[in-house]
Amino acid sequence: MPLAGWLSDTIGRRTIYVAGTVFGILLAFPIFWLFDTRDVTIVTWAIAAGICLCQAIIFALHASFMPELFGTNVRYTGISLGFQIGAAIGGGLTPVAAAAVVAWSGGATWPVSLMLATLGVLTLIAVLSTRETAARPMHP
Repeated sequence: MPLAGWLSDTIGRRTIYVAGTVFGILLAFPIFWLFDTRDVTIVTWAIAAGICLCQAIIFALHASFMPELFGTNVRYTGISLGFQIGAAIGGGLTPVAAAAVVAWSGGATWPVSLMLATLGVLTLIAVLSTRETAARPMHP
């Protein structure tokens, strides 16, 4: 996370956020293939890779990237509404949808991987539609 934060200050927030999102898309299928080995060491390393290459990179930027997208007069509301609505939908519906597609597919994990990759592509589109915020003054 500190490396991602430093890189976002150096290279730009969007670029690093895109990198974390692309890692997530690229790992969507291989991570489940690694889980299917049921080898504790492989599963542990797969989880560590997923957390470090995707989740940690993206989470490292939330504290700087998100506030910089909003003016000071709506910053807290803008961030909070976006984050909380996204968390309710993603955190509430995604596990239910994942369980449903695994049941539908007879226990196969490829539908969950496809779902993760699709959500990653949507995230990529959303991030690419924002402006770069690093090294820019924050406007009221």
